[in-house]
Order: sequence, then structure tokens, then C-alpha cells
Amino acid sequence: MIEKILTMRYASPAGELILGAYRGSLCLCDWTASRRHGANLRLLCARLGAECAEGESALALRAAEELGEYFASERREFDIPVIFSGTCFQSAVWAELMKIPYGSTVSYRELALRLGNPKAVRAVAGAVGANPVSIIVPCHRVVGCRGALTGYAGGLPAKEALLHLEETDRILL
Repeated sequence: MIEKILTMRYASPAGELILGAYRGSLCLCDWTASRRHGANLRLLCARLGAECAEGESALALRAAEELGEYFASERREFDIPVIFSGTCFQSAVWAELMKIPYGSTVSYRELALRLGNPKAVRAVAGAVGANPVSIIVPCHRVVGCRGALTGYAGGLPAKEALLHLEETDRILL
């Protein structure tokens, strides 16, 4: 019997997301407006050997609750368990993304340095762009050199809104 990734939609203030739960972990928090959304979903299913089915799960509902708290500036860190479904390199990049503190940003170059591979800037950028668990694995905190906003699956306005939310919250504290 093929396992299921249960998916549900979440209307965030920055755009609609689809949340996916698999084996007690969140495997997907993807922007539905992304041009790669369908391909990302198919790749995720192939990597996990599962198929997607719409339906609520306790885990996806919990993720939606945590996201709501994040957008209300009541949460800085997520407690939801996450499963990575990428290559070893992608998973290493995504694990490093989770170390970027709330309200902080790093460049792709800095991320490559943190991974011990300063020449892998483009590969790091590709892995950041392939992150299937946006916001919770905070790829929005990665910027270009000199702080320039670069591509984002949810669109640059969503990335800017997330960074502004974290910046505003930090200033208020």
C-alpha cells in the first residue's frame, strides 16, 4: 500500500501555502502561486515514495496554528517536526537554514562558507530555491550580496513581507 502525504491549504497573510504531512512530520509548506509548485509536489512524492491526497491531519493543523502565531508575531521558532526529502547536499543546506536566527539574514556566500564549501555559492542557491518547507525552514532569510533581495518561491513581495515582519518584531522588542 502506497503511503500518503496529506495536504491542506493555508491562507497566510503573505500568500496561500499548501502544507503536507508525512509519517508524523511536515514535508511541505509550499507557495501555491509558485511556478514550480506542481513539479515540486511530484518530486516530493517520488522522493518519499508516496502520493498526495487532500485532507486535514493533526500535524498540518498544528503547522497552520504555528504559522498563525508566527504571522501574529507570537512565535519566533517552530516546534513542528520536519522531514527533509532532498539530496544529501540539499538536506545539509536546509539544516543550515534552520540555524539562521529569527530577524537575521545571511548571504548565499555566507551560507556556502558555513557549509565549508566557499565555491558552492550557486549550488547553495539552488538548494535554497528547492526548499519544500518555506518559512519553517527559513529560506526567506537568505539574501544576495550586500543584502539584495533575490528570487523567492512565494515571490519577492512575500519574501519582503516575511523579512519586514521579523524586522518589525525585533525592533519592537
